[in-house]
Amino acid sequence: MNTPACIGAIALMFLVQPARAGVDSRRAAITGGGGNGNCTVEVDVDGAAEVEVSGDHGLLTTLAGRDARWRRFQCNGPLPRNPVDFRLVRIAGRGTVRLMQDPRTNGGRAVIQIDDARGGRSGYTFAFQWRGFGGGDWPSGPPAPPPGPWPGGGGFTIAKAIRACQGAVTDRLTQDGYSYVNFDRTVPDDGPGRNDWIVGTVSGKREFRPAWFSFSCSVDFRSGRIRSADVYRR
Repeated sequence: MNTPACIGAIALMFLVQPARAGVDSRRAAITGGGGNGNCTVEVDVDGAAEVEVSGDHGLLTTLAGRDARWRRFQCNGPLPRNPVDFRLVRIAGRGTVRLMQDPRTNGGRAVIQIDDARGGRSGYTFAFQWRGFGGGDWPSGPPAPPPGPWPGGGGFTIAKAIRACQGAVTDRLTQDGYSYVNFDRTVPDDGPGRNDWIVGTVSGKREFRPAWFSFSCSVDFRSGRIRSADVYRR
């Protein structure tokens, strides 16, 4: 075999390989159905990443920083090639979440970019919703238990409050050097006068050593803002 050609082929292989790194595909977990649709996406990002969805197939591409990771990709049906309407709803995350390509103009492909300028890995949750031909009003929201309005008439759902609290707790633990954050229990506080609090337990690892925590979040259920997030080592 020609030696220069062999060396060139090996060099080309190493040049091409990094372009494939940092790309993770996933199929959506489909629950429900109907003319109108919604998907909920949860990812971990450290730097910048791009989520591309076509039908029930998702691609998570790392643009900068450490490899982004899927947490959840759940829909009530595949994203159609010709949705009548479309909107992106940001739920949790400390950086920016932007719609870069609208599926109504490019054959049913949605591209969402996440930019996280702060150091360390952080969780992001967003939903996108659409109306198909023959669909009625907008879907009520992203599929996530538990359903129901947040007490107090503010319109912010318990599910969104839980996601926002989990995002704040994840950020706190990440800043303290913990990774592999896993929520064991996240529920509304049922104590008297505590109907605007979310509490639970969570675990994480630092230097490969596991640790367990309790946490509590005070939520402004009218705006969805997290007033405070406290994490205690158990």
